[in-house]
Amino acid sequence: MYSEKVLDHFHNPRNVGYLEDADGVAQIGDPECGDYLLVFLRICEDRITEARFLCRGCPAAIACASVTMELVTGRHVDEAWDITDEVIVDALDGLPEGKLHCSNLGAMALHVALLDYFERKNRPEEHAGGEEAQAGGRSQSDTA
Repeated sequence: MYSEKVLDHFHNPRNVGYLEDADGVAQIGDPECGDYLLVFLRICEDRITEARFLCRGCPAAIACASVTMELVTGRHVDEAWDITDEVIVDALDGLPEGKLHCSNLGAMALHVALLDYFERKNRPEEHAGGEEAQAGGRSQSDTA
């Protein structure tokens, strides 16, 4: 059974959508099958000012992505590293045992997007093509 918070984030997901000119982008999962999460971060002076996501998956996956975007918005990038799957599960008042892997999707996508931000920040000339090119070729299997 899902908690009220999980159901709320599933029925009313926050921060859904594509973010133009994102500073950090991550694609986790397989868009052909199973849960799939695309995360976009806008970061100003190392503070996450906006976070959005696109997700295809079960109610738990969508709720985890939604609450992750809420948790990360307004945080310094160093603080964002502390958002783990356990933090996500706690923010949703728990998940059924068989759905705990969905929280990993949110935390992993966040961390990959942060890594993308740092890479872009340190080597901006390599990322002149924008996040569309980055999102299309970056997945969990590519970054592991």
